[in-house]
Amino acid sequence: MQGVNADSHRVTPYAARAGRLAVPAGVLAAVAGAFAYVAAVDPNEPGHYPVCPLLRYTGLYCPGCGGLRSAHAFIHGDFLTALQANAPAVLGYLGFAVLWTVWVVRAARGRPLRLDLGPVHLWAVGASLLVFTVVRNLPFGGWLHP
Repeated sequence: MQGVNADSHRVTPYAARAGRLAVPAGVLAAVAGAFAYVAAVDPNEPGHYPVCPLLRYTGLYCPGCGGLRSAHAFIHGDFLTALQANAPAVLGYLGFAVLWTVWVVRAARGRPLRLDLGPVHLWAVGASLLVFTVVRNLPFGGWLHP
């Protein structure tokens, strides 16, 4: 191959690191955009977001009910209101922040993100959400209503 410099196809360490960080940066941009929208458009005002179909047709709160109100309060620094609106959602926001940070550090170091969640972990999360859903729909669980 005449006229091709072998060095012109080398990837610099900076370019390699930037490439590895592109996906985590894109995910953060998407999440930040969603949170910015929810921060700007108050879910407490009717007509901005669709109503939960389970709540509309059965009167029961699903595990996601109050998630938008929780995100809105969280973004505005009202953490107690965010927890009251949907405590598992707040745990999800914090879990995402930790997981994303670990992902970025590992990507910057050239290591893949490994999540070794076994069936026990997944069943525990599912059971916790089920208990939360049942309790928030019982008469004594009114404090968990969004």
